Amino acid sequence: MSVHKVEVKKVTTHVLQEMKLKGEKISMLTAYDYTMAKIVDGAGIDIILVGDSASNVMAGYETTLPITLEHMIYHASSVVRGVNRSLVVVDLPFGTYQGNSKEALSSAIRIMKESGAHSVKLEGGKEIRESVERILSAGIPVMGHLGLTPQSIYKFGTYVVRAKEDEEATRLIEDAKLLEKTGCFAIVLEKIPATLAEKVAKEVSIPIIGIGAGGGVDGQVLVLHDLLGMTNEFNPRFLRRYHNLFEEITGAVKGYIVDVKSTDFPNKSEQY
Repeated sequence: MSVHKVEVKKVTTHVLQEMKLKGEKISMLTAYDYTMAKIVDGAGIDIILVGDSASNVMAGYETTLPITLEHMIYHASSVVRGVNRSLVVVDLPFGTYQGNSKEALSSAIRIMKESGAHSVKLEGGKEIRESVERILSAGIPVMGHLGLTPQSIYKFGTYVVRAKEDEEATRLIEDAKLLEKTGCFAIVLEKIPATLAEKVAKEVSIPIIGIGAGGGVDGQVLVLHDLLGMTNEFNPRFLRRYHNLFEEITGAVKGYIVDVKSTDFPNKSEQY
């Protein structure tokens, strides 16, 4: 008897565009390793972001700036091996695309070739237009990122809500339209007023994914470790914790320690 493998409908940039047209919300989460990616993909997430937030949650750095292209390729290739359905987007890390479109293209090509990912994400608006154009010219899909752009943290000096003033809000709308016109397939809007995010989502035809940008956008993204409650010192207003793994894992490890010390583990049935 032959076993038929069930065909999985892969999420593509085209599928995401159709979702926006139908008004179907897009779900997006980060993942940085094979095991987590396999779980998240199997659960049915639409987009997996291999975020430069790996710098914080995987490597323990204070900002996203220290992570390198090699690190991102390592995380991305680990994720790709666990994915069957989701669209995999990889952040181009700080210093690999800003101000140099040739370097931007070679960074994007390395990510695509060496990790097998499906697309890349860049932070910024008109100042990165040339880099976006050059990457797109090689047939690599690009996702934009506006609002709070963590790679510019030292320019902002703080992680507060962006685009509250009219001037910055107007510039953000212009940048979103420019990224759409340049050819980005979607844009992440981070930590901006909900009304502004909703306006952007209505005024551009590509999917707008929010993080701390309210519910009037086309989809949402969170950092997986935050959603699972593995990080317990990060508490922004936009974060909903769906679990408290910090406590659960701590409890499991403490239980193991007790059992080892008391010689309860391993018992007779747990040895050969």
